[in-house]
Amino acid sequence: MSKDYYETLGINKGASKDEIKKAFYKLAQKYHPDKKGGNEAKFKQVNEAYQVLSDDAKRSKYDQFGSGFENAGAGNYGDAQGGFGGFNASDFGGFQGAGADFDFGNLNDIFSDFFGGGMGGGRPQARRGRDISTEIQISFSESIFGVARKILITKTSTCLTCHGSGAKAGTKMETCKHCNGQGQIHEQKRTIFGNIASTKICEVCLGTGEVPREICEHCKGKGVLRREEEISINIPVGIRDGEMIRMTGMGEAVFKGTAGDLYIKINVIPHSVFKRDGNDLVMNLNLKLSDALLGTKYPIQTLDGNIEVTIPEGVSINEILRVKGKGVPTKNKRGDLLIKLNIKLPEKLSHQSRKLIEELKKEGI
Repeated sequence: MSKDYYETLGINKGASKDEIKKAFYKLAQKYHPDKKGGNEAKFKQVNEAYQVLSDDAKRSKYDQFGSGFENAGAGNYGDAQGGFGGFNASDFGGFQGAGADFDFGNLNDIFSDFFGGGMGGGRPQARRGRDISTEIQISFSESIFGVARKILITKTSTCLTCHGSGAKAGTKMETCKHCNGQGQIHEQKRTIFGNIASTKICEVCLGTGEVPREICEHCKGKGVLRREEEISINIPVGIRDGEMIRMTGMGEAVFKGTAGDLYIKINVIPHSVFKRDGNDLVMNLNLKLSDALLGTKYPIQTLDGNIEVTIPEGVSINEILRVKGKGVPTKNKRGDLLIKLNIKLPEKLSHQSRKLIEELKKEGI
């Protein structure tokens, strides 16, 4: 049956790429199997939906043909497969009673062979390691200007002794006896649809056609093992709190396959003075009433150095001063620093201060 990738990610059909990405990051963080309470099955569903909807070409075909779009150009097999989706082995119990020696096995495998290209022209699916996730904390200043970090993470990685080959150093490779060096196993099944020929990747050599005469003692011939690895992360300029960085190929490794990806969630520590508004930085500045009336100069410590701000005469409460080029750096230009002026009124007035204010009142000020 067709899968609803939009429903999987919890988005509308007209969702933008940014909405698709945000939905994926949120669900990937929620269901990741390495996280407590994660769900590997749902994580795979979310990842599958994202891989299709984030690609314009795949998304267009999916919208037209549904989740069977990859086979839609080959005789509309996607529709045929959907038509057989309701069958199971118990539906065909009468054939066994009639003395037929059909191989019922798992009908999902039969349909996979029949419609998934298992007629001899199918291409074995490449092995891929698991995606993993972690999170790090950075300061507000580091989020604005970017920073390079190194983290230690324990994961399944390529064996450093055999470099992923699974072979003992200096040993020779020999032809895989299981597949006779072909890398594939050809099978023929007799089913209710007739004889179906299929080609599957060899489980011994994993498609290479060769196996080592002696295996690596460190990883026991697996080519990968669980170990602690130091990873360098370049956190880009202007990253926001909660954003994810994707590091392709830095997830878990798999023997004779492609490593998964590493997702890093960025947690930004709030600043005591500055807040972010788009590409601008915002801060409050408390002024004395006399400074607001007469004007003055105030020293301000920004994220990248000290500046002096001129307060003009007669500024009003909550007026905002803009300092160009002191905000968040971007590709084309840098944002600004917005200074919100708060005029602090005295709680008590001295006799002399009251007298002066009364004089100002008489002048209509």
